[in-house]
Amino acid sequence: MPWFFERNEEISAARIRELMEQAIDEAKSRICPRPKRVLLLPPDITRMHSGAGRMTEILYEILSNEADVHVIPTLGQHEPHTPEQNRRMFGSIPNERIHAHHWIRTVVRLGEISADLVKELTQGAADWAIPIELNSMLMNESWDLVINVGHVVPHEVLGFANHNKNYFIGLAGKATICASHMAAACCGIENNLGTLTTPLRACYNKAEQEYLGSLPDFYIQIVMARNAEDRLVHTGIYVGDDLETYTLAAKQSREQNIKVFAEPIRKVVCVMQEDEFVSTWVANKAIYRTRMVMADGGELIIIAPGLKRFGEQEEVDRLIRKYGYVGTDRVKELYRTHADLQDLAHAAAHLIHGSSEGRFKITYAPGHLTQEEIEGVNFGYADLGETLKRYPPDRMKEGWNTAQDGEQVYFIPTPSAGLWSTRKKLYERPAG
Repeated sequence: MPWFFERNEEISAARIRELMEQAIDEAKSRICPRPKRVLLLPPDITRMHSGAGRMTEILYEILSNEADVHVIPTLGQHEPHTPEQNRRMFGSIPNERIHAHHWIRTVVRLGEISADLVKELTQGAADWAIPIELNSMLMNESWDLVINVGHVVPHEVLGFANHNKNYFIGLAGKATICASHMAAACCGIENNLGTLTTPLRACYNKAEQEYLGSLPDFYIQIVMARNAEDRLVHTGIYVGDDLETYTLAAKQSREQNIKVFAEPIRKVVCVMQEDEFVSTWVANKAIYRTRMVMADGGELIIIAPGLKRFGEQEEVDRLIRKYGYVGTDRVKELYRTHADLQDLAHAAAHLIHGSSEGRFKITYAPGHLTQEEIEGVNFGYADLGETLKRYPPDRMKEGWNTAQDGEQVYFIPTPSAGLWSTRKKLYERPAG
């Protein structure tokens, strides 16, 4: 069970500080009474809206009076933060205390989840081992306390984000990320989304038991929902060192962050915030979180003023430009015969996740990419200025809206914070 949790219609900023203080007090009584070296593991800037950065800053403020405190944003294979991004995300934490994870250069190999176990847990969808490579600073240095901070929200790979995702994706190496993502893609994104324990989550739970049992760590799990004024607010904080801490938070997220519809929707408009989403690698969350509600023949419009590229790294960007979002069958066919996709298997998985499989149209209105670039990866293109005039985000609320010409559209201002699905898609599938 969690050490403690709080659930409310809205948890205030003042109360969040009190809960962070309580979390530290509990850790001192349960793990280390006088921690001298502390590691904070928050999400990266693509989760800035969650408030996890501010919570990390509060933890740093409290602990730095008595301990040597360091921060590693759980980047996975995302681009490292700039100093300015660190300031926006983590406020007053000194930049020299924030260390960049690199998925190739800063990892150490611990072992693997065997191919036999992966095959068993995925029911044969994947039959390869998942190597376990984790951040070398985490594993090789001595820590009295390791604090994971994360936003629990529906997720395309793990059913719900967070908990040990911080380790096995956020601080993982290339081999772990590639093998994991391809395994999850083969299980099917629509089987993963909104499932409490996906096959990959089960693999990670086993890896945590085998390889992280000696870490003096615990989790702070955040749940958010929209209030009556259409603002994202904190509604749950769960603190503890066990799997149940995640499970209870995920159950609240399942209750509050999944909107279920009797019938599919033909027109959905999403906004991906300019300061968080600069690549389709992360902006495609708009596709992942809405695909289960989209009608056949419908259209998803993604307003992405910050969009500058496709992949987070140059080599991944090149692969996305080379192959495009062409659907599961075609990507699997290419993967079997193309060494570059095999080498960057997480990119192959991303191409699978980012396709509508031809069911509905995906139209991007990007801030920086050209029409030729967008159409070159198999998406539709719309001019950003014209799209903003037709669907002005500052005049629309989440839910049904009427455009100037009378068109009915469903508007989602923060698709990364939830999941939208028909009842049939969500409930008529394997239970999790």
